[in-house]
Amino acid sequence: MRHSIRILAVAGLAAIGCVEARPPGVEQILKRGEIAAVFEPEFVPASEAEIADDAWVLGVVIDGQAKAYSLNLLNSHEIVNDSIGERSFAAVW
Repeated sequence: MRHSIRILAVAGLAAIGCVEARPPGVEQILKRGEIAAVFEPEFVPASEAEIADDAWVLGVVIDGQAKAYSLNLLNSHEIVNDSIGERSFAAVW
């Protein structure tokens, strides 16, 4: 779990320009800001989701309420702006 948090922190810093170096072999294809974020995500129960049972998702749990974001969707949008209760957050991939 600690490794995941470190990787996400470095990715977040790179996204805001604090880290300029890219790992060898990584190329920036699109300019920053060219991928549209999702602002009003729609959710379905897991039993109704049209994704494979072994599909990867990015999950968040706040105050016991869980949400999951398909990594296939996030590959196309990278950011989902969402909230649980009064807490707003961005799911970033």
